[in-house]
Amino acid sequence: MTDDDLARGYDREWTARVGQSIRRRFGYSHDRGEVTRFVLQLEYHHEDEWLPVVRYDHDEVTDHGGHDVTREGLHIDVYRDGEKYEQQFIAPPMAVGVAIDLAEDHLRENAPRFIRRFEQWHGIKNR
Repeated sequence: MTDDDLARGYDREWTARVGQSIRRRFGYSHDRGEVTRFVLQLEYHHEDEWLPVVRYDHDEVTDHGGHDVTREGLHIDVYRDGEKYEQQFIAPPMAVGVAIDLAEDHLRENAPRFIRRFEQWHGIKNR
């Protein structure tokens, strides 16, 4: 998550280590049981800081840089050198709950590739 996201806070947030230098961060907010926004981000610990690798998100208030999956579909933001490098389309518009599941599945299936690319871009030797 970016500093902007952390400042806005989520109703629930947690991190899970995937490896020594890799973690997944997840946050979501809800209103009356319906998810109003979420973020799922893969991060890599490099040069004493956690840097985003890829990020999936949904935010009904899109002026904060998020995507509305119910209107735009599911996207993934790819990061390089701590900055958003590109955006990739994953799937057409869908319900938020379905988008969360799809984002988790997509990340699980593609994390090794995302990590290899991040390590190549940053000149990190294989662990």
